[in-house]
Amino acid sequence: MDRKRILVVDDNELFRDSIVETLRRQGHLIGAASNGLEAIEIFSASPFDLVISDMKMPGMSGIDLLERIKKIDAEIPFLIITAYGAIETAVDAMKKGAYDFIQKSDNLIRELELTVDRALQYHSLLRENKRLKSQLYKNHGFIGSGDAMDEIRSLIRSVAESRSTVLVTGESGTGKELIARSIHYQSRRSQGPFVKVNCAALPEGLIESELFGHEKGAFTGAIKQKTGKFEAANGGTLLLDEIGDMPMTAQVKLLRVLQEREINKVGGDEPIEIDVRVIATTNRDLQAEVHDGKFREDLFYRLNVIHIQLPPLRERKNDIEELVNHFITKFNNENGYSVEGLENGCMELLMKHSWPGNIRELENSIERAVVLTRSGLIKPALFKFRSPAECVSDDQDGLEAGMTVADAERKLILRTLEYCDQNRTRAADLLGISIRTLRNKLHEYGAEP
Repeated sequence: MDRKRILVVDDNELFRDSIVETLRRQGHLIGAASNGLEAIEIFSASPFDLVISDMKMPGMSGIDLLERIKKIDAEIPFLIITAYGAIETAVDAMKKGAYDFIQKSDNLIRELELTVDRALQYHSLLRENKRLKSQLYKNHGFIGSGDAMDEIRSLIRSVAESRSTVLVTGESGTGKELIARSIHYQSRRSQGPFVKVNCAALPEGLIESELFGHEKGAFTGAIKQKTGKFEAANGGTLLLDEIGDMPMTAQVKLLRVLQEREINKVGGDEPIEIDVRVIATTNRDLQAEVHDGKFREDLFYRLNVIHIQLPPLRERKNDIEELVNHFITKFNNENGYSVEGLENGCMELLMKHSWPGNIRELENSIERAVVLTRSGLIKPALFKFRSPAECVSDDQDGLEAGMTVADAERKLILRTLEYCDQNRTRAADLLGISIRTLRNKLHEYGAEP
């Protein structure tokens, strides 16, 4: 294994020196600290591949140090050394991000050597995975060779190195999250975390806790401290998916975070500085939402520093053949199949379809066709496209004279969900309602768990 930089933290000088000597014999470069504050100072000054800390130290415990180190580098492996009888505390440390813990025993040195090797291998694999992802998104992040996609690629390259907020808009299934990931992995933040939060899926009463975290006892049920999405994304990128569904009360708090670049945990007194690049996505017309009083104008301008509008698939049909070939290769590789392509007539069907679900719908259609074909050529009969209205009209229990508007609405909503394979985001988009409204309707029908 290559020489790695390891920081050892322990207030017991003899014990610390013993660990340092063991690791140096393995060929590693070692930094040593006698307390948490000294460790943070050393760690902040130069990069390390691993941190090893005693659990109990005066001033700052191993868990306290773990939390501080993770705010600087969220992915650094952190080993805790603990005495017998402290297993519960060590497990708590692992829940907070420690890679593993080692008990002080006669076999400590041997266990230390093995665990250090595993932790360093894990860290190397993590970094290599991120490097490959970064390369993937730089070269092949998304498919399409038309002018529209070339322009978007150029825009991504231009904005990636800035820290400006980005608003990505487009219909459901057009690839908004893929664009966000491409921006992240082409930026200097590519080695930092990429954290996604679906604003539409968060219960209104818990949005602040999810985004900003909370302190123990901040509210009923807050039995321990929670790290929010902003803090988890520190040093990286936070994707706020479906930003148009965020309630107005949460919009005020988000605006403040974007302005001040600091958060306050729910129930907390001290602000926490953050370094996060925010990318927001939505399938809504936010300017219209602002006009209707459903979205804050000041927040819109904060988010809309750089705007990327993704075209629907029906406006870039020249890319369909390239996308189809990409998805066939993808699902062949995933399943061990050998589908060679499409029979005559298939591409004509695909080009005629309007693709209301966009690339996501095309991907699902190709996946189904590949799974059912397994080898050889995909037959045209495997592509059958029906609208939600057709599903309802063909159903024996469809719309009838005398049916109430409420019953007709219920029928259409449930059939649209069926048409969309229970994909609520896509169904809401086709119905022209927000996903929050869809969820409320399903709750009303008794179909929401």
